[in-house]
Amino acid sequence: MATRDTDVVEVGTSLKGTSIVLGISGGIAAVESVKLARELRRHGATLTVIMTPSAQRIITPLAVRWASQCEVVTDWDGDLTALSEADAVLIAPATRDIMASHLHGLQHGPLMMALSVARSRNTPIMMVPSMHEDLANDPMTENIGHELTLQDVNLLWGPQEEGKRKTPDSKTIVASLCHQVNRRKTKRKSIVITLGATRSAVDDIRHLQNTSSGKTGWDIADHLYRHGHDVTCVAGVTSAAPPPWLPLVIYAPTPEEMLEECFALANDSIHAWVHAAAVLDYVVGDPAEGKIASQQGALKLELIESTKHIKALQPTVEGCVRIGFKLESGIKQKDLIYRAVAQIESSGMTAVVANRLEDRNDPNKPRGYLVDQLGAHFVLQDQRAMCEAIQTLIERGVEE
Repeated sequence: MATRDTDVVEVGTSLKGTSIVLGISGGIAAVESVKLARELRRHGATLTVIMTPSAQRIITPLAVRWASQCEVVTDWDGDLTALSEADAVLIAPATRDIMASHLHGLQHGPLMMALSVARSRNTPIMMVPSMHEDLANDPMTENIGHELTLQDVNLLWGPQEEGKRKTPDSKTIVASLCHQVNRRKTKRKSIVITLGATRSAVDDIRHLQNTSSGKTGWDIADHLYRHGHDVTCVAGVTSAAPPPWLPLVIYAPTPEEMLEECFALANDSIHAWVHAAAVLDYVVGDPAEGKIASQQGALKLELIESTKHIKALQPTVEGCVRIGFKLESGIKQKDLIYRAVAQIESSGMTAVVANRLEDRNDPNKPRGYLVDQLGAHFVLQDQRAMCEAIQTLIERGVEE
């Protein structure tokens, strides 16, 4: 819990134990540096900040020092010992002058020295350009950007608004940096996550739909992406907004479409599957064409059992880590665990996250239970614990 105005609340561990050099150059977006520094700290980063002289004319080192809780280097007499130990260098905002200077090896200040050290040590570099639209569209800018990417510099361009290429918000920048830093670690996997509700048409206007906001799936995807994994989401109907930095989201609102997309993705090299979607157990057998007229009295629908996705995919995804979800109601905890084990055995799952409907809004109850192939179960106290447990299973892989 934050007690001082300089404190931040830790919301993730994807940068825990890392040393990040934050470079601030003279774009007007330097005013966002306070938010960015605090967001980096929320995910566990320890910062070293370097400001160019032009950046200091836009925002004071005092404000940045307050946000970063570190000394701010403004000239050659600053402490540059952290440069040799940095896990990444983030330049936000990055002017075209900074981009071109790094490309050509110029040394006009400690920020350029930090970039040179990073290049010589193969340390991840991310630049967040910010400039007027005309400058961004200059072919020379495109050429500079292309050459930088060939040197493995990651350029994160923001939206084009009001005649400018603005910087993305601080959460997007930090999420992208987390991925860039962690993707170099071992045991990074290619993962498919299904999430959200599914629907079945009654007619061309109406449909049946189960309840799921998609928040759990988005949280899992965000967590795994930040930890460097290659994440693909297959989303049904969601009311929770997806993290905009996720690289690939495929929308498939019906159970049939979702299963079809999963079969298509199974042709790729996928290491793990997380089935967090709420797939309808029953679908409308014969949807009507057009619109069923109203005020016609009682309406009878034939509901037929739908295909179980995890069972149908079992032969196709053999050798993958597979994690399912099991929601039950009106049963005791031991019966919940028993049903989770039955799902693991019948569909070849690695583990199942099980919980009860009546426990979901009870602050005294855990988020759920992680049940493994041996029938052992572990308490998942909250959403974060659930994400970390899933990450551990995926990185461990399938035991031979």
